[in-house]
Amino acid sequence: MDFGLDDKTALVTGGAGRIGSEDCRVLAAEGAEVVVLDVDGEAAESVAADIEADGGDAVAVECDLTDREAVEETVADLRATTGGIDVLVNNAAFVDATDQLGEFDDDLWDRDVAVNLTGAYNVTKSVFPGMCERGWGRVVNMSSMAGLQGGFGQASYAATKAALIEFGKTLALEGAQHGVTANVVVPNIVVGELADLSPAELKEVNPMYERIRQATPMKQLGREEDVAFLVAYLASEQARYVTGQAVGVTGGVDLFSF
Repeated sequence: MDFGLDDKTALVTGGAGRIGSEDCRVLAAEGAEVVVLDVDGEAAESVAADIEADGGDAVAVECDLTDREAVEETVADLRATTGGIDVLVNNAAFVDATDQLGEFDDDLWDRDVAVNLTGAYNVTKSVFPGMCERGWGRVVNMSSMAGLQGGFGQASYAATKAALIEFGKTLALEGAQHGVTANVVVPNIVVGELADLSPAELKEVNPMYERIRQATPMKQLGREEDVAFLVAYLASEQARYVTGQAVGVTGGVDLFSF
């Protein structure tokens, strides 16, 4: 199926990370010109180089999403060179802050709100009006099961990921009459090649991963490409009538099961 992305420019924040880089690769494979945006410029360059080596079209951009002025300048530069951002994937996030609330590090709370939520706000505010003016656009926010159901010891992560769901729905309302959709992807944990391990091997690597696998009705953990394929669909022309939705990539872990 042709997703209609051949003449589109897609910006992926946190594009050098595990999920972000796979989003970039799949979008490029579908024909989009991909902007790999990350605070780690060298890592972004590596992802962009891999995409180019595979025949795709990609450029690396170093930018700190918490620096609103830098974000505005970056988007303005991209607008000048590409004609505008057609697809925005708000993927950048920290997930490493874990502690019960009474002991939670205030600095980590502030950091996570600044990157996971305000960073998405900063870049979307710079990109979204241009989408509406051109009459076509796709925004995909990356949430998490923690954003739907909470996460023990994950106050900042769960709160920011929950906020991204409602942020996405608000964008969907504002963009609906302008040909701009906004949706939210809600993944279960994704572990790449670790998904191939036996239960015993997975438990040895990380007991939590094995507990999650056991709680997942499919008895499998997800991979980055499971998320990226959904992102590519939501970015496509075919998804023109899908907006304001929080779509799970979960293996059924969010279902009530015995």
